[in-house]
Amino acid sequence: MTTEATVPEPARGERAVIPLRRPPIRQSTLVGGTRQHTFEVFTRRMADWWPVVPFSAGGERVRSILLEESVGGTVVEVWDDGTTRAWGDVVEWDPPTGFTMTWNVTGTPTFVTLRFQAVADRLTRVELEHHGWERLTEAELGADCALPGGYDGGAFHEGWRRVLDRFRAVLDDVPAVHDQEEEA
Repeated sequence: MTTEATVPEPARGERAVIPLRRPPIRQSTLVGGTRQHTFEVFTRRMADWWPVVPFSAGGERVRSILLEESVGGTVVEVWDDGTTRAWGDVVEWDPPTGFTMTWNVTGTPTFVTLRFQAVADRLTRVELEHHGWERLTEAELGADCALPGGYDGGAFHEGWRRVLDRFRAVLDDVPAVHDQEEEA
């Protein structure tokens, strides 16, 4: 069921402000590492840090997560028996600045945008925005995902916080090969 809001006409010379009914989810974290290294670990080594339990279809069966590094590429999880489950498609690719992908896990695809911003020599801000919620039906907004409650219940907000927390924690343990070369 879709509800329509009545917005009063603005006074002459004023612009109407319409609040977002389904605002994007925004999360960010600071990680130790250069922007290039942070981007590469995020995109090329997802299976090393992504919390597949509970944030995947295959759970403990997931053996790899592949992100094809170009517009039109896919993001898939690969299980121990070779089964694949698509997460989405890359719609913007701009290494090491960021990328955007569809997020097909929601039923109707939404979008996840990641931006990587150098803050200091070896400090990078990772910014995530999950948007496109206005495309979903009321049922999809309330449907459970990896966590109960769906978008309406805050599950995606909490889920992305956990994903980025895990990335930050694991990144500290991932060797920065090119960082070591810079020091030599």
